[in-house]
Amino acid sequence: MTPFTVHTGLVAAMDRANVDTDQIIPKQFLKRIERTGFGEFLFWDWRKKPDGSDDPEFELNKPEAAGASVLLARRNFGSGSSREHAPWALEDYGFRVIVAPSFADIFYNNCFKNGMLPIMLSEELVEELFQRAAKHPGYELTADLEKQVLTDAHGFETPIEVDEFRRHCLLKGLDHISLTLEHEDKISAYEAQHGVGA
Repeated sequence: MTPFTVHTGLVAAMDRANVDTDQIIPKQFLKRIERTGFGEFLFWDWRKKPDGSDDPEFELNKPEAAGASVLLARRNFGSGSSREHAPWALEDYGFRVIVAPSFADIFYNNCFKNGMLPIMLSEELVEELFQRAAKHPGYELTADLEKQVLTDAHGFETPIEVDEFRRHCLLKGLDHISLTLEHEDKISAYEAQHGVGA
């Protein structure tokens, strides 16, 4: 997993609440077992017209969203089923940060496990960010996980709260497997002492 320390990225503003995982990655694309390759199917039902062409009205299809790596959304982002494919698709598409007033619990946890930083801010602050994104073409946000602050280039600054364990894992780029392997010497010593694998 790629370590997350500081990320500055273009903001894609998705003015929608209750975006569920079936919209993030529709069920027909869940047949793969690899973690990669899901980005092209992100928000498929919204991004595409019935004939398969891009819908120019959808937020991520607009020219100003090209290359965005920070997603700004409304409350209850990632609701619905617990599919881990949802953060896989967002990460594969290029997003590293998601800002919203609230997230579904399982989705929120899965973001951290897949190297993305979900940031919860008040409804008022999220509304301010939507207004700033509309006012400033090419609007960018910087998420500094080391200092635990979210800023822009126009005077916005707010602290971000991340519990210390998740923060440690993101800063070091540790998923559950690599976190376990940090204790490989202790595991090996235990196995040797107890005859495991002999």
